[in-house]
Amino acid sequence: MFDFEKLEVYKKAKAFNKDVLVLMKNTKSIDVVAKNQLRRASLSIVLNIAEGTSRFSKADKRNFYVISRGSEFECVAIFDVMKDETILTEEEFTQFYGKADELSRMLFRMIGNLSNN
Repeated sequence: MFDFEKLEVYKKAKAFNKDVLVLMKNTKSIDVVAKNQLRRASLSIVLNIAEGTSRFSKADKRNFYVISRGSEFECVAIFDVMKDETILTEEEFTQFYGKADELSRMLFRMIGNLSNN
C-alpha cells in the first residue's frame, strides 16, 4: 500500500472527484471548456496529494499540498460560475461547496504542519 492511500484527505479527494465526474455525466449543459477545466482541477487535487506523499522534504510535500488546495479553490470558482449560469442549482452548489470546504481545511492543516515555523 502506498502512503497516500492511507490518508483520509486522499480518500475524500477521490470521492469529490467521483462526484464531479457524476455531475459532468448527468449535466449536459456544461460547456466543453468548463467541463475540461473542472475535470482537470478535480483530478489535480487527488494527484497532487498522492505526489506530495512521495517527497522527502517538508518543503516539497508542502508545495504539492498547496497546489492541491489551489485546485480545490479552482473547482469552487467553476461551481460558482455554473451556479450563476443556472447550470447548478443552489442545493447542488451548496453540496459541492461543503465538500470542497472540508477538503480545503484538511489540506490547510497539512500545509500548516509542514511550515517552517
